[in-house]
Amino acid sequence: MGSHVLVPIDDSTRATQALDFVLESYPDATITVLHVVDPGDFYAATGIEGAAMANYEQIRENHEKHAERLLEGARERAAEAGVEVETDHVLGSVSRSILRYVDENDVDHIVIGSHGRTGARRILLGSVAERIARRSPVPVTVVR
Repeated sequence: MGSHVLVPIDDSTRATQALDFVLESYPDATITVLHVVDPGDFYAATGIEGAAMANYEQIRENHEKHAERLLEGARERAAEAGVEVETDHVLGSVSRSILRYVDENDVDHIVIGSHGRTGARRILLGSVAERIARRSPVPVTVVR
């Protein structure tokens, strides 16, 4: 099977479950594990104070290091399963960056974890998995 499966991850249990699902279900596919570093998190961490903005670069570096630790963990998990994966991280809005990655990298399928929010929390907070499922040009599997 010559398919390319994208697994967006964060540090949630659902993302790990999505990765495990792909490793078990698509071991012969090209698998890319992607982490999106959202710059909105930098601003949230720095606040609006001018002095806090001086720490922006350090906060960005910390997020980049966190991304690499997540991706290293994914590579190790895949190696334990006997599956080779590619990893990448990008900077940007999470859902938009995932969809852009799909377009630019010939991805055939997305497998994404859902945080399982329901009711008002889902409406107020939105859902990356839901936005991906609605807007994706390729099939999406949501792992819950």
